[in-house]
Amino acid sequence: SCSTVLKTLHFITRPLSDEEGNFSLAYIITIHKELEMFVRLLRAIYMPQNIYCIHIDEKSPRDYKTAVQNIVNCFENIFISSKREHVVYAGFSRLQADINCMRDLVNSRVPWNYVINLCGQDYPLKTNKEIIQYIKSKWNGKNITPGIVQPLHMKHRTEVSYREYIHSGVPYVYPAKIRKAQPPHNLTIYFGSAYYILTKDFVEFTLSDARAKALLEWSRDTYSPDEHYWVTLNRLPG
Repeated sequence: SCSTVLKTLHFITRPLSDEEGNFSLAYIITIHKELEMFVRLLRAIYMPQNIYCIHIDEKSPRDYKTAVQNIVNCFENIFISSKREHVVYAGFSRLQADINCMRDLVNSRVPWNYVINLCGQDYPLKTNKEIIQYIKSKWNGKNITPGIVQPLHMKHRTEVSYREYIHSGVPYVYPAKIRKAQPPHNLTIYFGSAYYILTKDFVEFTLSDARAKALLEWSRDTYSPDEHYWVTLNRLPG
């Protein structure tokens, strides 16, 4: 029952400070296995003033999906992504999962400031307050999406076309013998982490800007596009 979940797992039920109460974070958590680990992560990062979008891999077992849904139903500020992907490691589907959650978060009524993406195997080293203070002191109004101009040994990821396949039940990404066109709008491709902390303004920009949309379409057949998509857009002038 929800009362048991809240009580036995000691979920925090009120903001622990005015500073935290006035600075809401959004979280995107992509999961596919290990329910207990997900619950431990959620318990560690949960605050009632924050908002959480959970993307469950569409190919996850039915009982796993049901269990996650039962937990999510106990909270008004946690929800399952309205559109779920069959996620393939290093495939476009991983990037699309985040974007699906972003659309839901932008349309939510919670006025969040930044979004942080995690996977089910992550765990925080800082408290909610420490994360907020770090963002406000060093990155206020900026995105945390580190990267460099795409190095030569990574060029193959965007120079040839990649496809998602399933072999003997195992999904994977494999290159096709097709050379890709140059990036749209003469964009310089950067390379960095698939994980980020992004402002709400930047998220709204990526969902609506013509260059962002064009880069997203161009990235559909690249290798691990989440490692170049956010960092490339963040380097656009202005």
